[in-house]
Amino acid sequence: ASSLHPWVALVALVALVWGRGGDAAATTVISVDNGGPWGDWGDPEFCPKGSYANGFQLKVEPRKGFFGDDTGLNGVRLLCSGGGTVTSSEGPRGAWSPSLSCDPRHHLVAFRLRVEPPRGLWDDTAANNMDVTCTDGRALEGLGGLAGTWGNWSVPCAPGEGVCGLRTRLEPPQRGGDDTGLNDVRLVCCA
Repeated sequence: ASSLHPWVALVALVALVWGRGGDAAATTVISVDNGGPWGDWGDPEFCPKGSYANGFQLKVEPRKGFFGDDTGLNGVRLLCSGGGTVTSSEGPRGAWSPSLSCDPRHHLVAFRLRVEPPRGLWDDTAANNMDVTCTDGRALEGLGGLAGTWGNWSVPCAPGEGVCGLRTRLEPPQRGGDDTGLNDVRLVCCA
């Protein structure tokens, strides 16, 4: 588990946003309340200054079945307007899904996660899928796994803001233990 207190990590994230050239007062971190409990938060990553995320991809390990150790979601990649991609921590398993994008001139403003809660002695996967919404209200349905249940949507970015970065919580490989891969996501909104 991370040795940083959650508030220290949030201050560090705001400092990184400030260093990106954004106005710290004009940034917001949006999150969901159903993320998995395992792993550490990776470094935040941001689209270039002045651009927003207008699409995304998921790195997903297909279900292995009864005798395999499933991890579900292993990464989230944001597609930045004007080109380029950003991702935070990424697990080693699975493959990147085809990209999903908002209509032209629109960008991401909210998200939700499909998460399997801890299962005790059974195989845990934590996060399995992610959906996002665009500024025009259109929902983009992630191409992840079916395990778990959908949580509530995050609070959307404020009017005039859009998703510009992300940070993910990832459990590293357990070397023979029960692996979960990606557990939780936070998105950053910028003006």
